Amino acid sequence: MHDHARTTLRTHFDIVESPDCDIRAHLSEAVRASIRGVACRTGIDRRFIDALPRLEIIASYGVGYDDVDVAYARSRNIVVTNTPDVLNEEVADLTLGLLISVVREIPQAASFVRAGRWSATDYPLSPLTLRNRKVGIYGMGRIGRCIARRVEAFGLPVAYHSRRPADGVAYDHYPSLLDLARAVDVLISIVPGDLSTAKSVNAAVLAALGPQGVFINVGRGTVVDEAALVEALRTGTIAAAGLDVLADEPNVPDEMLALDNLTILPHIGSASVSTRTAMADLVAQNLVAWFENGAALTAVP
Repeated sequence: MHDHARTTLRTHFDIVESPDCDIRAHLSEAVRASIRGVACRTGIDRRFIDALPRLEIIASYGVGYDDVDVAYARSRNIVVTNTPDVLNEEVADLTLGLLISVVREIPQAASFVRAGRWSATDYPLSPLTLRNRKVGIYGMGRIGRCIARRVEAFGLPVAYHSRRPADGVAYDHYPSLLDLARAVDVLISIVPGDLSTAKSVNAAVLAALGPQGVFINVGRGTVVDEAALVEALRTGTIAAAGLDVLADEPNVPDEMLALDNLTILPHIGSASVSTRTAMADLVAQNLVAWFENGAALTAVP
């Protein structure tokens, strides 16, 4: 857990820490029976919940909560919270930075200079550009809207796919992800990872994006059929991709590392000191609010 959350929580509660989620192995039955709240940045399953008979609230560090068994927690009348909004702008900034890096080959150009090659020749012209592109956003939630505003500032049209049209959004809505991919040549994924989105960015979607297509994922790695993505990049089905998330982090498949047209970041969408501190503060304040007022600040919908 982030040190700021830990420090704040210690001013309000007695803290018990476990090195991993196997709390039965680390905490006695008497200690587990005394625990009423959990602050976590790891998976919480039924076994974990059942080990804490008096548990009232799970405060998860992060906007995504797909690794917490929310349905089972609800069945036990346990509140689950996350940390939305405080990271929206940071993730949106990173998304546009990753997109520009992919299209204009910024990592490759920086490596070109560090390797001492600039003294011998100019860096090749980048084959891709953002000009005259249309951007599709897969997921028009809080972060999706922040990304869309930035895309508009670059003078590019925006369209999106979500389960239903988003309220107050004027961008073109496509009823299916495949329809969206056919209509755009940049696809940005910012949807949560769950059964409904698992491997939804598949071979057909990538083929629809086209040979000049660029795919960016800052949501969840499980949304992508990674084998299909590797094949699409290897064969030129799409031009390039940038990932801040993988299905099995931090393990990166060797076939991905071998691709020059794939940029991979180590899940740093919200990873600035200020934003991570704000997230940690929200974890702590959710617990404080629950035990002081009986209402969490950001319970998951």
